[in-house]
Amino acid sequence: MHSFEELKEIVAELRSEHGCPWDKEQTHESLKVCLVEESEEVLQAVDSHDMYNLCEELGDVLLQVMLHSQIAAENDNFTIDDVIDGICEKMIRRHPHVFGDVKVNTPEESLALWNEIKKQEKAKMP
Repeated sequence: MHSFEELKEIVAELRSEHGCPWDKEQTHESLKVCLVEESEEVLQAVDSHDMYNLCEELGDVLLQVMLHSQIAAENDNFTIDDVIDGICEKMIRRHPHVFGDVKVNTPEESLALWNEIKKQEKAKMP
């Protein structure tokens, strides 16, 4: 079984000077179509209830996230660790009913709370 650290190393190697010519030339812009295609394949697997294919396609989406993060790291913008930290912070912040003392009783109340917190966050953005 491979680890997340190994995945990080594999993606870095693919983009290294002796890596894969295709991977090395990719940019955020050139990968946009790949992310859309892989996301569509995830949706198809969900629609067909194909768990084997869903697992594979989620891996392809994860590869897209890893490639974008590697490109960003090479340009000193952010790393995959920043992406992970950011999503963890967001999930904790937007789920005070799980990680805090706010109470909700229904999925609708959870969604309303999420949307209210998101609205407040967006209002604070420059």
